[in-house]
Amino acid sequence: MIRHIVLFSLLALPAVAAPDGAAIYVDQCASCHAETRFGGTGPALIPESLRQLKGKKLEDLIAKGRTATQMPAFAATLSAADIAAVATYVVSPLATQPVWTEAEIAATREMTGYHPATAPTFTADPMNITLVVETGDHHVSVLDGDSFAVLDRFATPFAVHGGPKFSPDGRFVFIMSRDGWVQKYDIWSLKEVGRVRAGLNSRNIAMSADGKWLAVANYLPNTLTILSTDDLTVKKVSEIEGRGGTPSRVAAVYQAPQRETFVLALKDVPEIWEIATNEDGGPYSEGLVHSNENGMVEAVGIERGLFARRRIDVSAPLDDFFFSPDYRNLIGTNRAAETGVVVNLDVGREIAELPLPGMPHLGSGITWDRGGHKVMATPHLTEGLLSVIDMTDWSLIKTIKTDGPGFFLRSHASTPYVWADVFTGESKGHIHIIDKQTLEIVQTLIPAPGKTVAHTEFTRDGKYALVSIWEMDGAVIVYDAATFEEIKRLPMSKPAGKYNVWNKITFEDGTSH
Repeated sequence: MIRHIVLFSLLALPAVAAPDGAAIYVDQCASCHAETRFGGTGPALIPESLRQLKGKKLEDLIAKGRTATQMPAFAATLSAADIAAVATYVVSPLATQPVWTEAEIAATREMTGYHPATAPTFTADPMNITLVVETGDHHVSVLDGDSFAVLDRFATPFAVHGGPKFSPDGRFVFIMSRDGWVQKYDIWSLKEVGRVRAGLNSRNIAMSADGKWLAVANYLPNTLTILSTDDLTVKKVSEIEGRGGTPSRVAAVYQAPQRETFVLALKDVPEIWEIATNEDGGPYSEGLVHSNENGMVEAVGIERGLFARRRIDVSAPLDDFFFSPDYRNLIGTNRAAETGVVVNLDVGREIAELPLPGMPHLGSGITWDRGGHKVMATPHLTEGLLSVIDMTDWSLIKTIKTDGPGFFLRSHASTPYVWADVFTGESKGHIHIIDKQTLEIVQTLIPAPGKTVAHTEFTRDGKYALVSIWEMDGAVIVYDAATFEEIKRLPMSKPAGKYNVWNKITFEDGTSH
């Protein structure tokens, strides 16, 4: 009887309301991240920007804060239930598609008003500068490629994503964050020039061959934003839709220098777009290009002009690209595919299929000369192997077994070796040194057992290889590229990508473009 009374009493108690994540967000988070969740002094808090930062990992960040940033710890002011509620709220989809037009972009533009130097303010070779993106505390270190001294260390927007792009003369660099901020930095002056928010969730940037335009690929909204590299003003914002009107995210944008175009990978429709970056506008546009039975290009109603568009139909959406050095052929795949396709950009159609299992990471592919043939190689994100392809006939030359799935390949014209990391699995942190001609692994380095070690970059002359210990208390390791001997370690905060000015502006075969 007593048990029944107790049970009845418990049932009669008023229910405790679950914490309201939206209300907590407005009260505690909106002042930094904006009520729209699009970001302010803090980054955007939307699923497209947070990606894998969710659940327990996100709750821990809210509770403990983020070191070396303005993100405070909330464990003392919010209960565990409150933290869980706000974490759930910020990863929930937005109720409506956000508007981010030319006007909204222009309103974010901030120029520093600095005075540019007339010559480099340092004695180092400006063509041998290497930028190190430190994702641990959102900074970039500017390294002298000869002495490896740090010439400057400057703050970047939150979560830099995709490789920085250098002006053709190597003086300026443009850096993009995942939440759409584009930052311009003057390497000669060692000063930031300005920044602008070109999208809300962005993938990467590309610079036109003449250095005048910067294209920003956006997931949110579905747009391509083109900025003036001179002053970061908006030149054009294009909404991206397939032929049938289906909106599409832009998975990536690339420069095709010989073609004087941008090439777009579209995430949601089976099309590739090519955008002219010169006043002539190129010979094709608006899907009016077809290849006849003889493989010859036919075009009707050709349009010309800056940013004229050409569509190329493909068999499936392609969200990862690699190009032949002459940019006539595009190799593409998508994350669900077990094959890749070769698209000839001259004739505007697929010309070959490649066996590429295990989620190839074409964006990190490289090329080199072997036996009179140009070959390409790509790592695979889910299998411990590298695929080596003959670019003459698109045949698979060899599959190289590695100690685990890799993420990056790097080489240089001055070295006979390819450096390949093992990014995940029990052997993460291994670096394989592979002979370019025999395609055999000649040595495996284990510079930091149990830690993630990845992403090699070479100095201008190829004499040294720089490798990252990809951890919060990480480092950049400098190796002699001929002997594989360690020269020094430079402490860094989760150093991710490293980008040498000369290698990037000359489109060195051994680095990604």
